[in-house]
Amino acid sequence: MKPIELFRLVWINLSQNKFKVIMTSVGIVVGTATIMLVIAIGTGGKLEVAEQFKNLNAGAIDISYERSSASGRGGMGQMGFPMGRSGQGQGAPMGGMPPMGQGMPDFGAIFPGRGNESSRMNREKIILSREEMEELSVFVPGLSDTTISYSTNASVEGGNLEESTNLTVAGVLSNYMAISNLSMQIGDFLSQENEEGKEKICILGSSVAKTIFGSALDAYDEIVYIDARPYVVRGVFEEMGTVASGINPDNAIFIPYNTGIKYLVGEEVSPTITVIAKEVGEVEQVISHIKNVLADIYPNAEFTISDAGSKMEAASASNDTLTLLLISMAVIVFIVGGIGIMNVLFVSVKERTNEIGILKALGCSKKDILLEFLLEASCTSLVGALLGLLLALAVTPVVESMSVRVELSLFGALLSLVFGVLTGSIFGFYPAYKASRLVPVVALNQE
Repeated sequence: MKPIELFRLVWINLSQNKFKVIMTSVGIVVGTATIMLVIAIGTGGKLEVAEQFKNLNAGAIDISYERSSASGRGGMGQMGFPMGRSGQGQGAPMGGMPPMGQGMPDFGAIFPGRGNESSRMNREKIILSREEMEELSVFVPGLSDTTISYSTNASVEGGNLEESTNLTVAGVLSNYMAISNLSMQIGDFLSQENEEGKEKICILGSSVAKTIFGSALDAYDEIVYIDARPYVVRGVFEEMGTVASGINPDNAIFIPYNTGIKYLVGEEVSPTITVIAKEVGEVEQVISHIKNVLADIYPNAEFTISDAGSKMEAASASNDTLTLLLISMAVIVFIVGGIGIMNVLFVSVKERTNEIGILKALGCSKKDILLEFLLEASCTSLVGALLGLLLALAVTPVVESMSVRVELSLFGALLSLVFGVLTGSIFGFYPAYKASRLVPVVALNQE
C-alpha cells in the first residue's frame, strides 16, 4: 500500500470517529498539559530561587546569637557559663568548670590588645559587636571581608506619608553594599566617615523611596524622620525583588551602624556578623574555624551560624523535589492515558476484523495493517497532545494566580508533545501487531 493511500485510510477512520478520538485521548491531554506545566513551574522555581538569593554572596556566612539558645542547658548564666549549683556559693560551677580566675584561659594572650576579657565574660548577655567581628577577621583564615549589621522597626515620617509608618531600619557598615551585591540607583552609599561621625543620613530601598516620595529622583537629598529625628536621604538602591531571608533591601532604610546604636537601638541590639569566605568550596572549614574562635571567647555559648550556599542548596533541593513529584504524577497520567488508547484499539481491532480481512484479501501486507493501526494510535495521541498544550496555556493564568511562578517555553511544549505522541505509539503497537497477525480467512468469517 502506498504511503498516501495509508494516510488517507487513517484519516477516513479518524474523521468518522471524532468523538471517539477525543475521548480516547483524554489521558494524553491531561498528561501533556501536566508535563508542560511541570517544566514551566520547575523553570519558574529555579528563576525564583536565583532572584531570591541574587543579593547573597555564595561564600557569605552569618553569625548571630539568640538568647533562647542558652536555654535548656542547666541554666546558662553569664556569657554562656553554667550557673553554679545552689548551696555552692562561690564554688566551682556545674560540669567541673573552675571558678572565675582559677584555670580560666588567658584571653588577653589569645586575643592581644583586647584588655581585660573578664569584664566581657561577666556581662549578663552575649551581645556580638565589632570587636568580635575584628577578632574573626584576624583569627579565622580564608576570609575576604567581614561586616556587622542589625535591623529594627522604627516610625518613619516625611514625604508623601500622611501619618507615621513603621518600617525596617538597618544599621550597616560602609562595606555592606559590596558584600550584599547591591547597587545604587542614585546617590552614593554610606562611607566610613559617616559611620565615625554618627551622621544622620540614610539610604532608601527602591520600594520605600516610591512609597515615601514617589520616585528615587524625588527622594534624593530629601528629609525623612526616623523616630522623630531628621535624616538626609543620600541615595536609593536599585530594585532587588524578593529575598528568601534576612533584610529585604527594597523595603528597608539603611543608616550608619553607630548612628543607629546612638539614636535608635542603644547597646542592647542583637546584630549579625557576616563574613565572606574567599573560596566557596572552603565554607565548611571556615565555619569550623569560626566555631573554634567563638568557643574560645564564649565557652558553652551556642551561636547560630548559617551560610548562603546551604540556603541556596536547600531552596534548590526543595524546588527539585517538587518538580520530581509533579513529573511522577505526569508519568502516571501518561501511563493511564496509554492504557486507555490500548484498550480502545483492541476494541477497534475486534470491531474491524472483517475490514482487516478484506484489506488482506486485496493484497495488503502485515506491515501495511501494522502501520495503519499504529498511525491511528499516533494520530490519536497527537490530537490529545495538541489539546493538552492548549489546556496548559489555559490553566497557566489560574496557576499564576496562586502565587506560583510559571515560565512557559518552546522546549517544554515540544518535549510534552513528543512525550504524548510516543505514549500513544508505544501503547498502540501491540494492538496494531495483533491486527496485522490476523488470518484473512478467519477475519472474513468473523461475525
